[in-house]
Amino acid sequence: MGKDALGLMVGMALGFAGWFGGFGAFLLVASLGGLGCAAGKYLERGGDLRDLLVVERGRR
Repeated sequence: MGKDALGLMVGMALGFAGWFGGFGAFLLVASLGGLGCAAGKYLERGGDLRDLLVVERGRR
C-alpha cells in the first residue's frame, strides 16, 4: 500500500469521526492514531513492546 492510499484512509477515518462524533471524537481518533504511529515506528526500528509497557522504578 502506498503512502498516498494510507493518507487517504487516515483522512477519511478522521473525517467520519469528525462528522458523526463531533470535534471530541476527531481529537480522540487523531491522538490515538498518532500514538499508534509512534509505537509502530519504535517497533519497526527494533524496539521491544515490553519496553513501552514496563515502567522501571529506581532504587531508594
